[in-house]
Amino acid sequence: MNLVPDPKTASGGNLLSPEANAAAAFAAATATATGILTVDLDAIVANWRKLEKTAVPAECAGVVKADAYGCGTEPVVRALAAAGCKTFFVATLDEARAARAATSSADIYVLNGFFQNCGDAFAEINCRPVIGDLNELAEWDVFCRRTGWAGGAAVHIDTGMNRLGLTVTEAQGIIPRINAGDHGITLVMSHLACAEALNHPLNAKQAAAFREIASEFSGVPASLSNSSGIYLAPQFQFDLVRPGAALYGVNPTPEADNPMQPVVELKARIVQTRMIDKGESVGYGATWTARRPTRLAIVSAGYADGYFRAASSNDGTRGAEVVVAGSRCPIAGRISMDLMAIDITDLPPKSVRRGQLVTLIGEGITVDELAHHFGTIGYEVLTSLGRRYKRIYKGGGMETSSSPS
Repeated sequence: MNLVPDPKTASGGNLLSPEANAAAAFAAATATATGILTVDLDAIVANWRKLEKTAVPAECAGVVKADAYGCGTEPVVRALAAAGCKTFFVATLDEARAARAATSSADIYVLNGFFQNCGDAFAEINCRPVIGDLNELAEWDVFCRRTGWAGGAAVHIDTGMNRLGLTVTEAQGIIPRINAGDHGITLVMSHLACAEALNHPLNAKQAAAFREIASEFSGVPASLSNSSGIYLAPQFQFDLVRPGAALYGVNPTPEADNPMQPVVELKARIVQTRMIDKGESVGYGATWTARRPTRLAIVSAGYADGYFRAASSNDGTRGAEVVVAGSRCPIAGRISMDLMAIDITDLPPKSVRRGQLVTLIGEGITVDELAHHFGTIGYEVLTSLGRRYKRIYKGGGMETSSSPS
């Protein structure tokens, strides 16, 4: 759906200003939405370029797994590919299909590996498995010999995460294959476990182990750093870096100010306002009690929409805040599946009305701040964003909306 309407008004044919045009388009596109998630593709591109500059001379890839961290695989891949990103990482083959639909030429790696009898699916969309097990490697070899496919694959070596990957000893066992040439390995990689902690001793231990084994993969590009790893030191960057969360505005340097631009704005609609007397409770469990005559705004978002119940308020704990009419207001009581109550007593009575949008992320409320209230990390906030929101994309050469799915 194009967000730019006919520039003439229905009544007199007078041209609208660009600002009025944009406002009318937004209103038309979101008239029936109870929640609106706006994704700024230009901000994603700006974040990628900042990361790319920080990692020079290493290549900067883009991690777009989990629906591009909740932001939408296809529009994000299109925007990054247009900006010059040549390599993408996803977790699954289905995600690879979505990424391939947005770019015909980029290299796409599937992090969760190579499964039995799925070689044809890799070849069909020309994507590369990230192999982390000797059985996978053997099955991949069989497929390549049988079909003649030469699309390439990455080898994942575990250096301390103890999740996926060949052991260092197993990796050393395939060095003769590398030395023999025509091996089909296009990338050797590992993954940092503690990159968010600047001085964690495991960072240096992993980097040293990876440098030693990667040096034996002669002529094969090497990759170690995720978003936070890029900011540890140049020796962590190798030939290719793989930022994910930082692209979408999550702080890759939790011990310092966030160098990334915010990407998402989340708004939800007020479905009712109401007054309650002092001493009345709000929400499930009656855990929050009004200490004065209180005006509430009931907002159409809850934990089914990815706004976690952990951000609730009770009589002893203040939870998260929401921006209403330009001011921060606290949540009152427990967040339920589809609704939450906001204490708007301190706002001018005429500043809040039914149908008005309030801001859950944006206007100073960051993804990382919300993660703190949720008791989690920004990654989980983004990847939990509900499918009931109307999604609006701006920048990146597109001004479009998509209905909830």
